[in-house]
Amino acid sequence: MELVQANDENGNNDETGNLGYRQPPHNLEAEQAILGAILVNNEAAQKVQGFLQPEHFFEPVHGRIYESVLKLMDKNQIADPVKLKPYFDNDEALSDVGGAQYLVRLAASAATIINTEDYGRTIYDLAMRRSLIQIGEEMVNDAYDAPIDEEAMEQISAAEKQLFDLAELGQSESGAQTFSRALKVAVENIENAFKDPDSLSGVTTGLTKLNDQIGGLHNSDLMILAGRPAMGKTALATNIAFNAAHRYHQDLVAGVDMNMSKGAVCCFFSLEMSADQLAARILSDRANEHYNGPDSIQSHAMRQGKLTQDQFEAIARAAMEMEDLPLFIDDTPALTIAGLRTRARRLKRQHNLGLVVVDYLQLLRGGGKGGSENRVQEISEITRGLKGLAKELHVPVLALSQLSRQVEQRENKRPMLSDLRESGSIEQDADMVMFVFREEYYKEKEEPSLSDHEKHQTWQAEMENLYGKAEVIVGKQRHGPVGTVRLGFIKEVTRFTDLVEDDHLPERF
Repeated sequence: MELVQANDENGNNDETGNLGYRQPPHNLEAEQAILGAILVNNEAAQKVQGFLQPEHFFEPVHGRIYESVLKLMDKNQIADPVKLKPYFDNDEALSDVGGAQYLVRLAASAATIINTEDYGRTIYDLAMRRSLIQIGEEMVNDAYDAPIDEEAMEQISAAEKQLFDLAELGQSESGAQTFSRALKVAVENIENAFKDPDSLSGVTTGLTKLNDQIGGLHNSDLMILAGRPAMGKTALATNIAFNAAHRYHQDLVAGVDMNMSKGAVCCFFSLEMSADQLAARILSDRANEHYNGPDSIQSHAMRQGKLTQDQFEAIARAAMEMEDLPLFIDDTPALTIAGLRTRARRLKRQHNLGLVVVDYLQLLRGGGKGGSENRVQEISEITRGLKGLAKELHVPVLALSQLSRQVEQRENKRPMLSDLRESGSIEQDADMVMFVFREEYYKEKEEPSLSDHEKHQTWQAEMENLYGKAEVIVGKQRHGPVGTVRLGFIKEVTRFTDLVEDDHLPERF
């Protein structure tokens, strides 16, 4: 057989069309044209700098020229061949093409400013294709040479993460970034918070005092909301999820710039309650906004059908209002952390997911290797996975957690960080830890005998003082102070509210 004698520029043989070698997809002429346009008129860079990064250029020296232009522009200086020449006089990569004079030739080959964005999109698209090729090659090589103790699902999850990063961030892996880029993002976040009328840097909880304490739910943060049974942690998480989704829908209808919205598309992973039970709980809460009758509409009464006509009509109105609410509920039982990541990534791509709530952490499963893994190690894997998910999707993750029974043994039953089950990993990985505490619940169990009139009167006075009150104790916060936030709690409809003053509280006993 004769050897292939000549290939065209794409690596195809001229005579037979057989494939010789293939270069990664690129277009040097487009790169030169766009750099020339930017050097002639720096305003051209404003059309592409939102999506085009230096690493998207195939020719490394083109990427460095583009990066230098952006740095000069950030300093409000004009970037032209004369200004850039000192930076590239000794650049060895330019020596083969004529040294710093190459900058002048780039300016001479400038594309018109009208075409700049089209050229930028072409360069970006080719960079994406090169990254896809790299991911594909790694997938093939890893599948052939996989270690014996690595499961196929782990490789699928890793490949899925790379594809997600490529689709969302424009790069298959984040890697190290310059301090100037990180600084720019930080300043933009501070500026947005400064201009925001809500003075929030994160997603709203819908509770003013809690927002003031924590500044909202911050992107990339793992927040733990813990409490003993019957404290209302699921109710508070449900309230927060609804409030964030409701705010997002309101801003969307009002035509607000959604990049500035303090709401979020939310997914509630309910491993304990079914989706219809959770929806019924939210529905009963919202239906009371439309009902002015003597008794509140309670979710258990809804399930049993014990409703008046007015109550049913209020429920119907509330249901119609919430039809378009961007709130997703996933009630898959015994969900693995890998499965949760997959579903969250899909929602991020399809619906711009902005908040993840997990109820609750101890019901998630880890990798499941061997089936006899130590529970503490499994919880560590889960919390690391949730923190990784928050950073990967750049969304807040609110995970509920149970507390150990040692709380019940103390006279002061306010929870502490040491009360977290498997607290080492949870406390370490979380950016924020909050505890829900209702003293009313414990005081109610201490009711003395009616025969002891004096003790019963004292207990009754204490109950009246505690009725409808709850505390959210911020035990750890990386971005701010710890402390206690006092909230109102309407037990009948499981809703947390901003605390009403004592002289407006309803009478109970």
